[in-house]
Amino acid sequence: MTFSQIGLAFKNAKKENRPALLTYTVAGDNTKKKSLDILKSISKDVDICEVGFPHNTPIADGGQIQTSSYRALKNGIKINDVFQIVKKFKDSKKAKPIILMGYYNIIFQLGENHFIKKCKKSGVNGVIVVDLPYPENKKFAKKCEKKSIDFIQLISPTTSFKRMQKIIKDSHNMIYYISMLSTTGGKLKVSPKQILKNYKKIKKINKNKNCVIGFGITEKTISSLKKADGLVVGSALCKKITESIKKRQNPVTNISNMVKKLKAKMI
Repeated sequence: MTFSQIGLAFKNAKKENRPALLTYTVAGDNTKKKSLDILKSISKDVDICEVGFPHNTPIADGGQIQTSSYRALKNGIKINDVFQIVKKFKDSKKAKPIILMGYYNIIFQLGENHFIKKCKKSGVNGVIVVDLPYPENKKFAKKCEKKSIDFIQLISPTTSFKRMQKIIKDSHNMIYYISMLSTTGGKLKVSPKQILKNYKKIKKINKNKNCVIGFGITEKTISSLKKADGLVVGSALCKKITESIKKRQNPVTNISNMVKKLKAKMI
């Protein structure tokens, strides 16, 4: 891999003796402007921003992210708007590495090459395609790599050791470990101790590959998983946006305060 902003973000977090903080928000929730404002306001406390492209038939997303996607789609957000939000964020002084996260049918409709071209042009640093598993993703991952975009592989608690070895060998600058068998936003069904035990098996295969833990990470659970290279918080933020809208509060301020608290619990 050539120079990677994602790799550098992990390096900087390790220098500070803490895991990297990754956040997930849906592009266009609840408006294009608010979505961009949220990214800008949290960027001082976040190491990597994951941005979801809204989708009407999600596979892995729980209720909180589905609600965020629904709001964005209702507001007429299209994939080109997603790239526009990313580009405006990456052009700002507050820019952090961006990982675009979503489902393959949008990429398929755009065409893989066109999608990667748009990612490159808007400043996307990494891509997670939830429903494009290994080894079916090998060709697409290679195309991303050629454009210096990290393709992020997913590993779950049911991934066999042999399969895990192959996935890690083919991974770029980051691996995403799904902490439990659930959709996003589910209550943490597995003890942090067990999650870290599973996580250590991944790290034993290649300690140099950055591995993050996602699913079920909240203000309550984040400090118990500090031994990971990085932690992803998504549904908790989407829930906070929903609550802010219902209470007629500013989601930008509320999300920014929440991210500050999350960061403090990781140090």
